[in-house]
Amino acid sequence: MESSKPGRGWLLRLVIAFSFTQGAVSMARPAVSYRALALGADARAVGVIAGVYALLPLFAAVPLGRRTDHGRCAPLLPVGVALIATGCALSGTAGSLPEMAAWSGVMGLGHLSFVIGAQSIVARQSGPDEQDRNFGHFTIGASLGQLIGPIAAGLVVSEQDGAMGRTSAAALFVSAALAAFSVTSLWRIERRPDGTRATAAPAGETAARRVPVRGILTTRGVASGMFISLAVLSATDILTAYLPVVGEQRGISPAVVGVLLSLRATATVVCRLAITPMIRLMGRTVLMAVSCLGAALLCTGIALPVPAWALGVLLAGLGFCLGVGQPLSMTTVVQAAPEGARSTALALRLTGNRLGQVAAPASAGVLAGLVGTAAPFVMLGGLLLISAAIAVRPLRERSAADPAADPAGGPPVPGKRHTEGSSAAPGTGRPPG
Repeated sequence: MESSKPGRGWLLRLVIAFSFTQGAVSMARPAVSYRALALGADARAVGVIAGVYALLPLFAAVPLGRRTDHGRCAPLLPVGVALIATGCALSGTAGSLPEMAAWSGVMGLGHLSFVIGAQSIVARQSGPDEQDRNFGHFTIGASLGQLIGPIAAGLVVSEQDGAMGRTSAAALFVSAALAAFSVTSLWRIERRPDGTRATAAPAGETAARRVPVRGILTTRGVASGMFISLAVLSATDILTAYLPVVGEQRGISPAVVGVLLSLRATATVVCRLAITPMIRLMGRTVLMAVSCLGAALLCTGIALPVPAWALGVLLAGLGFCLGVGQPLSMTTVVQAAPEGARSTALALRLTGNRLGQVAAPASAGVLAGLVGTAAPFVMLGGLLLISAAIAVRPLRERSAADPAADPAGGPPVPGKRHTEGSSAAPGTGRPPG
């Protein structure tokens, strides 16, 4: 894996571009929900449309990852931007729910293309000791977009005097322009290999072809990282799609809903800025387990009929807890994956995410239709509780295998061969935590 010794200007530009693309998607997702409601959708239909967003990416992730393992990553970024902008703009002109679903799928495919390329660049250009930090900073771009997007959607969308259809379409056009603007930061993101790396590329290509998908999935650490990532992203996704429905039922205006979603994103940014010291203090395993447990409790609390200010407190705490899962699951998967198949492993992680984005909103839509809009948040609480149990399992295994192991999973103890927070050797398939 390559080191980023020439500097991290590439990472800053990548974060800026990711902020704009994620801002566009985060503005478009609630706008799609509002436009679907204006076209006559119920809670179940909103869930189906939210699920279609992830349907095309579900089939495209692994082929894109295979291509990226033995090729350049940067070309996927402008392709992703073009698809996001197209999906947003044409969602604004759609006149039926099937059209809304189709263009939502195009938007999701664009987001997947951008994220696979971007994550692969971070993995390829970061040393093992830089991955937690660099992935944490990279995901700040997502959090900034999730902060700005919902506020912008809330400011543009208005339900007064039957204007929701027109104003939600305007929000989708603005999100398309926001996505297109991200290309201004997509320069010199990926360093071209020198002669030494160029001669080494075929070996990586051969390894990528040699490692089957099943072999990657059965590597220790990959499946658990995928599930935790799926649960965390499903929580974020359902919050984005269903908080507008909850707000409408509880009499909370779209502008306030936008502020609440952005409050969650702000807390996530704060979490990711502090992720390195938190890992040093608690260890990766304990931090992951505690954050999933806290998120489970807070998600269940959203189901209660609390006022808007209490909902804001719950969402702020939830945003902080959810901020841990994505960057740490990226590091876990990258360090666990076999050498030469790390982009494919990241793509498999994204496939799991998209599977969750298909299944979770669809299940949430069914539950909301049968029981009410509080039910999806209880479902998410259960999913995150399972993630907490999975996250803490490596700590239990380590304690059983080595009675002298540090039970907190914290800083290294002298004389121990493997400690929490240490970096796995490339290709060992033994990630920390």
